[in-house]
Amino acid sequence: MSVMTFGMKKFNPTAPDKGSFPLDHEGLCKKEMIKYMMCINQNNKDNSACRQQAKDYLGCRMDNNLMSKEEWSKLGFSESEDTIEQTKSNK
Repeated sequence: MSVMTFGMKKFNPTAPDKGSFPLDHEGLCKKEMIKYMMCINQNNKDNSACRQQAKDYLGCRMDNNLMSKEEWSKLGFSESEDTIEQTKSNK
């Protein structure tokens, strides 16, 4: 039985802006996802401290066709972040 409430708006689902985001059933990017989730946990849910892990995860999804390939700038990442991360890893 359904209950009808007057004044309630009907929910109309809409598709995501960037298309589908399929589940990773085969676990192709599980390692990157776990690293990101651990980083979030260790940094009191401060996602800005885990930008590199987020980028690694999204990169894995793009490489494995689990999402469409996008420019990093469209995903909120900049070229200067790449330079900073490369400098850190070279030290």
